[in-house]
Amino acid sequence: MEQPKEHEKKITIADVADALGVSKTTVSRAISGKGRIGNETKEKVLAYIQEHNYKPNVMAKGLAQLKTYNIGVMLPEDYTVVDLPFFQTCLIGIQEIAVSMDYDVLLTMGRENDCTQLMRMVENHKVDGVILMRTFTKDVHIEYLKSQEIPFVTIGSTNYQNVIQVDHDHRSACRELISVLLLKGMEKIGLVGGIESHVVTQNRLAGYMEAHQKACISIDKNIIFVNTEKDILIEQAAEKLLEKKVDCIVCLDDAVCIHVMNKLRRERIKIPEQMRVASFYDSSILENNLPSVTSLYFDSRELGTIACKTLLELIEGNPVEPYTLLGYEVILKESTK
Repeated sequence: MEQPKEHEKKITIADVADALGVSKTTVSRAISGKGRIGNETKEKVLAYIQEHNYKPNVMAKGLAQLKTYNIGVMLPEDYTVVDLPFFQTCLIGIQEIAVSMDYDVLLTMGRENDCTQLMRMVENHKVDGVILMRTFTKDVHIEYLKSQEIPFVTIGSTNYQNVIQVDHDHRSACRELISVLLLKGMEKIGLVGGIESHVVTQNRLAGYMEAHQKACISIDKNIIFVNTEKDILIEQAAEKLLEKKVDCIVCLDDAVCIHVMNKLRRERIKIPEQMRVASFYDSSILENNLPSVTSLYFDSRELGTIACKTLLELIEGNPVEPYTLLGYEVILKESTK
């Protein structure tokens, strides 16, 4: 059997040190850029490892730098099947960046008022930092991570101080969509969905309110239905909005939108002829719906990549933006014609 060529063999720090006649500490300092070492020696070490395609062992490098080279990602335990495309796409973005920087991703779950699993991950020193994929108005996960002084980033906005946040601009996006619908003559716009304790719901509601205020149209609180997380509550809200003869039903996310549209079909109400419908969030769930649904498009993959890049910069002790807002696109389709 043909033996591997010398430059293809996996070499160690000890091999590099022996070849150059220096200590292993010197090689480690040259690679990490930390500690006292002359420029000539450093350049000699770096030239050698580049020539021989040396790649530091991640575990050894982690021990030397007191790092695990893992990042934790906490998914909300209450996500639905319809939420899944968002989290999957966002995770792809996180994974792409993590892998490119020699990090692995550890997943955990968390409920709104319980961070037991997160505590286990952190206190067993399994991760160097954490990404939270949902934020709450009263957030025990944020409070815990702040108390531990571990680097973390939230995907989603929060009112907690000194928290690094990456989010889509839900407030501006929802304000713009409602403003467009109002300009199209839909003055009585009903709203369905969303859990009030989720910060994203608060931001979407704020956008809805601001659009009405800007258009000098009074807000009828009787056509706003939140905390309708169960199918039966969504259907009841849709029934009441039909009774109140609203011009349009806007859903706070695509999961709610699917239920609303199914309810309208069962009632033999034509969209958009008899009722217009829009969603504050677009995903693959709505892609093939007939008629096509007016919605807001957010790039969830980009959200994941930016969040992971930000966390890795934090772990390295580099300065980062405290609050990053990503863009959106208003997509007008058949359901609001």
